[in-house]
Amino acid sequence: MELKEKIIEEIKKIYDPEIPVNIYELGLIYNVSVQDKNVSVKMTLTTPNCPVAESLPKEVKDSIMNVEGVEKVDLDLVWDPPWDKSMMSEAAKLELNL
Repeated sequence: MELKEKIIEEIKKIYDPEIPVNIYELGLIYNVSVQDKNVSVKMTLTTPNCPVAESLPKEVKDSIMNVEGVEKVDLDLVWDPPWDKSMMSEAAKLELNL
């Protein structure tokens, strides 16, 4: 398995505390790129006032750092484009009956 795939699998273990779907399927992860052992992630939250705005990005970064082969993680929390339900995967929409 490639490093990027391992990272995505690790991210899929993290759930939004208010929605019973992992943050990857929710569409909160906009981009994961890997260059050598350095990882760059762009993610968002459902709203800027999200109660986990402080803790969730740290949890994502810490989880990625636990993946074997990763030496550095740069995580950018972005608000553009703003998240909406259309960014969810089909699996997430089915899970939430949307």
